[in-house]
Formats: sequence, structure tokens, C-alpha cells
Amino acid sequence: MPDTVGELGDLVRKTADAGHAVYPVGGQTALGVGFPPSKPGVAVDLRGLSTVIDYPARDMTITVQTGITLSQLRELLATENQRLPVDVPLSHQATLGGALAVNASGPRRQAFGTWRDYVIGITTINDEGKETKAGGRVVKNVAGYDICKLHIGALGTLGIISQVTLKVRPLPEEWALITLGCDADALGPLLETVHASRIRPVCVEAVNRHGAQALIRAGGGPLPDTDWVLVIGFEDSEEAVSWQVRHFLREAPEPSMSSLQVLAGAATDSLWHALVDLPSLSGAIVSFKANLLPDHVAEFCKLAAGADIRIQAHAGVGIVCGHLTGEWTLERAQPYLKQLLHAATAAQGNLVLTTCPPHWKQTLPVWGAERNDRWLMRQVKEKLDPRGIFNPGRFVAGI
Repeated sequence: MPDTVGELGDLVRKTADAGHAVYPVGGQTALGVGFPPSKPGVAVDLRGLSTVIDYPARDMTITVQTGITLSQLRELLATENQRLPVDVPLSHQATLGGALAVNASGPRRQAFGTWRDYVIGITTINDEGKETKAGGRVVKNVAGYDICKLHIGALGTLGIISQVTLKVRPLPEEWALITLGCDADALGPLLETVHASRIRPVCVEAVNRHGAQALIRAGGGPLPDTDWVLVIGFEDSEEAVSWQVRHFLREAPEPSMSSLQVLAGAATDSLWHALVDLPSLSGAIVSFKANLLPDHVAEFCKLAAGADIRIQAHAGVGIVCGHLTGEWTLERAQPYLKQLLHAATAAQGNLVLTTCPPHWKQTLPVWGAERNDRWLMRQVKEKLDPRGIFNPGRFVAGI
């Protein structure tokens, strides 16, 4: 656990010279992502690098080292009535660097995007233990290649992200959540009603009965006891939130009105937290994330749902997360995941596994269907990490 960037650079250089690999870790909340490592090496805990380098709040940017946890960062920004609206599960444990490495996002992705929309400057440690920088500390910096986006979601395979500069946003004036239930056949029409409406929600979450029960156990209830529960979120000025809630109440289908509930302000906190942390709740032997065209979400959700399968869909952006709980064997999981992968690719998307027993990973489609850009990804890896020391073997195609 290095305490300074200098110590980190020395450790990387010595490890590489010895012919070993370097495996950067943070809060260890996403260790299940990717293939097992392909060679022995050293795990480098980056939580000692958590210094706030610069926070010019009036410029709405912040520069921090990446060992800081997301909850620490959130508390700091709140002192200036600001925030980073990217949802990361287990924020008290997850580090900024780890969230960037896997490009973690959650319910608010529909309105606010992902980490690629907020990182404007980045510092990494290369395979020689030296600092390399890209971007800058001002929002309008457009000089050079956008190396920032290259590192986000690369699973730490191109270098160790040690420091970033982020854009931030003001906290909303008001926020509210609408919850309502429906049966399986009504899910599609209900989502179409939301998409066609004049409202502009920050999230549209669809969870199946098993997922809703998990939210209730996590303190997010009460919720309707129906096949599916829809959670629609709003964040804006008080006037805008109030108008959108009233407008949706006029448009909501009659069968769903009996289960409809509106939460506002602090009353939404427990459900928001449960929604963000739902992917990390224990009990799943396999977890997947599918991306597909939004108008295929309802059909995919009905195909994926089951008594021991927890489904959470970010329905507005076409992302469906599933968690297989209970008694699952490889022989049972393989045809189920194959069917879902086929459905996702048919809807112009893909499906990857975010959690899986290590000995299953040589059989299951960990990174989904093969893409035609692997040659390019390999070339980028060879240019930025010619000795192949950063997280070798764990990324797409064993990169």
C-alpha cells in the first residue's frame, strides 16, 4: 500500500523489472470482473493515495488521487452543495480508481451519463513507473488525444490511474421518486408510456418481484407486491419536479394507480441507496449486465426473470442487470446465459458477466460475443503496456 506516487512508481518499476505483473486494487468491490490473472504478480492497494489535490469549487472541478472512496468524495463535494451524479454500489468501500477502471454507473446514468462524461484530466503510472498525464484541470481543455476515455473501463490494463480531475454538478433543489407495480404483460406498455411522456426522469428502474423483495430487505420498502415494480426518479428545481410528478400522475395507466406511491425529499433516501446498492447485495453466484436497445428492454426482462433471478433494469438506457441466486450449477447456468446473450445481440447489444465462479470462466461468455475490434485493443495494449504487466489476461480476449 504505497502512500505516495513516488512509492507507487518505484514499486511498479521494480515489479516489472523482476518480470512480475502488477494488479491495482482499491476497495475490492469489483474483483469478480474479467478473467482470472494470467501470471503471478503483486497486488497494489491504492487506498493510501487519497489526497485532494485541488478543489476550486467556483470552477466546478476537483482534482483528487484515486484511492479516495466515493463516499468520502461525496461528503467533500456536499460541503460546497455539489456532487458527482454517478452511482457506484458500496460507495463507503469502493474507490474512485476502481469505479473508473470498470466504468461503474447506476440508476442516474439516464440523465447524467457515466465517468467518461466527467473526467477531464488524468494521471497514470506507466510500465516504467513514470507519471503520464492527459487532459487538464479546466473544462475547455481540448488539446491532444482524449486519453482519459481510453483508461476509463479498461480494467487497469493500460496503466494505474493515480489522479483525476473531474467536472462536478450542483446538488438538485428537489428530488422525488414514484413507485408503481404491474404484471409481466403490462411492463412493456408501461415503459412505453414513460418514454413517450413529456417528463424527463433521471432514472427509470424496473425490478422484478425477486429484486423488489431484495430492495425491501435492504430498507428500500414498502413496494408493491407485483410481478414488476417501476421506480421513476426526478431531480431538478422544486417547480420542475412538482410539474413532472403531477403530469405523470395524469398519464399513469389506471391498473397501476392502485399501487402508485410518491416519495419526496429525504423520504426517498433509503430507496435511492437500496437501488444503487442492489447489484452488490449478497447471494448471487453469477451476475450479468446486458446492454440493448431500450425498446427491447421489456421483452428481455421477461425472458430473463425467474424465481431465483434478481433483475434490475435501467430501462431508459437499455441496460439490464441480473443476479442468479439460489442453487445454480454450470450445467444449468450455461444454456440460460447463452439464450440471454443471443437475445442481447439480436437487440444490437451484448452481455457480460460481472460475477462468476473462477472455474466457470473458461466455459461461460465472460465478455460476451466477440467483437471485430480486438486487434485494435491489442495494439493499444502493446503501445501503452509493452511488457504486459498491468492486469494481464483479465480483460477482453485475455488482454
